[in-house]
Amino acid sequence: MQPGASRITGFSVRRQRLFLHRRPVLTSSLREALVSFITFLRMLGRPVLVGHNIRRFDCHVLARALDEFGLRSDFQKEVSGFVDTLPLARQLLKDSGLQSFKQENLVKTLLGVSYAAHNALEDVQALQKLYWALKPTANQIHQHIFTLDSLATAAVSQAPAAQSGLCERFRKALAIVREERAGEHLDEKAF
Repeated sequence: MQPGASRITGFSVRRQRLFLHRRPVLTSSLREALVSFITFLRMLGRPVLVGHNIRRFDCHVLARALDEFGLRSDFQKEVSGFVDTLPLARQLLKDSGLQSFKQENLVKTLLGVSYAAHNALEDVQALQKLYWALKPTANQIHQHIFTLDSLATAAVSQAPAAQSGLCERFRKALAIVREERAGEHLDEKAF
């Protein structure tokens, strides 16, 4: 672990043990953690995973880890894809005059709150509130969905913003993705 990362997060590694603020932390192997994550995702009915700036960093790290253990296909069976809130926020707030689209800045500007950005739980809770505040439409969500396999080739669309209920937008976006995937499978079987 890099010293800078340790200062920011409070995590450190000594003698192959993980510590948080000098207290030992129970850990699992990377393979065990990935298998547990896939098992958890299986219970959620092919969710869309959401994160901020995940397309450029987190998803590449995840893909490498899944590939290392031969778990990519198992993972991809359990998720509908990913949405990166960084390009989504840039699209939705393009006329806002914002200079920084970092998650911490967006949360401060849109929600008026600060949070511990390097605390995983606070980070996720802030992202969820930010996503609700952005209110993307089903079409906008669909335009920003990507998979691990599409990381290198997919382009982000720019579409006008409209608003409706969050749950309904998710249902519509998932329905669109599932319909397209079902259509792809039908097309493949036709040949």
